[in-house]
Amino acid sequence: MSDGNARIGPVVSSAHLAASALPELSELEYALTMANHAFQRWIVRCMDAAGAPGMSPLEVLIVHLVNHRDRAKTQSDIRLVLHVEDAHLVTYAVRKLSERGLVTTARKGKDKTVEITEEGTAVCTRYREVRESLLIELARETGWKPEEMSRLAALLRAMSGNYDHAARAATTL
Repeated sequence: MSDGNARIGPVVSSAHLAASALPELSELEYALTMANHAFQRWIVRCMDAAGAPGMSPLEVLIVHLVNHRDRAKTQSDIRLVLHVEDAHLVTYAVRKLSERGLVTTARKGKDKTVEITEEGTAVCTRYREVRESLLIELARETGWKPEEMSRLAALLRAMSGNYDHAARAATTL
């Protein structure tokens, strides 16, 4: 018979990685994996509901970024802000968004600039409305205070830096 209060162990996807000096990191990595996939599924489905079906997660992120502050962005800016290492991924996504009429492109020196169109702005507005009606209330129901969410976001950004540093170090091995 087992005690109902006994701890089974950390919730991880790779027990061999959790068998380390910091098993909680494996818990975080599994949670990040689940959150990443759930977030990507959400943004694609939200965009579908907003009237722009068939977009990839990167396309959704790019159209929102290009709409941000209604200023043209260079593809370098997009890669930097979204933390995308492979330039061709952004180039391809921008081309698809341009073909849909959501963004326009131009040249600024050697770099390509991307600007939101009226249709792109309208899609982002509809997305915001769908997000507000479906997701915001669910997020409030978690009971988390907004400042706790901000703290979590800061911790995730810090961990992102740790993973980048470790990736650079791994490249030298």
